[in-house]
Amino acid sequence: MADKIIKSLFSAVGVLTGYTITQTLLSEYLKNRSANVQVVATAMFVFLCGLLFYVGFSGILSSIKNFLDLAEQLIQKLTMIDIMLASISLVISLVIANLLTIPVARIDVIGLPVSIFCNVFFGVLGIYIVLNKKHDLSLDFFRTGKNTTTNSIQGCRPKVLDTSVIIDGRILDIIRTGVLEGELVVPSFVLDELRHIADSQDAIKRNKGRRGLDVLNGIQKELGIKIRIENYQLPENSEVDSEIVRFAQKINAKVVTTDFNLNKVASFLGVNVININELTNALKPLALPGEEMCVHILKDGKENGQGVAYLDDGTMIVVDGGKKYMGEQVYVQVTSVFQTPAGRMIFAKPKIASHRAVQV
Repeated sequence: MADKIIKSLFSAVGVLTGYTITQTLLSEYLKNRSANVQVVATAMFVFLCGLLFYVGFSGILSSIKNFLDLAEQLIQKLTMIDIMLASISLVISLVIANLLTIPVARIDVIGLPVSIFCNVFFGVLGIYIVLNKKHDLSLDFFRTGKNTTTNSIQGCRPKVLDTSVIIDGRILDIIRTGVLEGELVVPSFVLDELRHIADSQDAIKRNKGRRGLDVLNGIQKELGIKIRIENYQLPENSEVDSEIVRFAQKINAKVVTTDFNLNKVASFLGVNVININELTNALKPLALPGEEMCVHILKDGKENGQGVAYLDDGTMIVVDGGKKYMGEQVYVQVTSVFQTPAGRMIFAKPKIASHRAVQV
């Protein structure tokens, strides 16, 4: 019923439109004709306009709805800073366009179309430039909040969190200690990747994605630290890791990650990286050659006769000749320490049999 009423109103608009057009245009051509001809011509044109509006109601309404949905999605993706910069850019662009079209604005026939085209062209161009180059601007003046004020005073650079470090979860405890300063930034495409992982059909991936979202919520709610979600369009056929590095370059930030390959790429491009794995390795207790410790041999090593044990922090200890002590606790003496990209490895050898630890 509502559709019929709206269609009828739409048809009425078509009738009024047809009547207005008839009075302003057709009357010039029919003014020398009889009154009956004018009435018939007007009635026919009005009827055709009303019928056209009635038939095209669904298509026009669908187009308007799609346009409004598209506009709503675009506005939701924009931040207040984006809207403010776009508005300022639009005003400046329209002023420039009107100044440039002053000489041609009064030219007959082409003056008005050229002016309209220049206004639309410069307006769209100004908005496009400012939204794509906003990362090159220093926007600290526009930002408010406790973290931003503190960071600007202390000169701390922002920290961009990548997907791996968010899923890892240790970043939450590191921030809790207060050693990681600066504004925390998460690009929108990283957040989209987390959501995609959290919706995965694979249970392991789904749990990782949900843990990453829980970590972000914990940083904001438990620690009270605001995370800035920066809207950044991911180019087509581009990798997330490379775009994180480019994004960090644009806003002059450091990248926080656990990804070894991303660490190498960022270092090559001159972007500072805080690798959580390297930080963890640096905090592990240092074992010196000749030091003695008691370990539990869990499995055999790669080489013949080797046994493998682990410290409480996960450091691997390779015991030469420790295979025969598998499943036992034994005193070993450190012979060497080897640092690898994955962590620290300790090589040791068993003490004499009399020093074997008594298994509890």
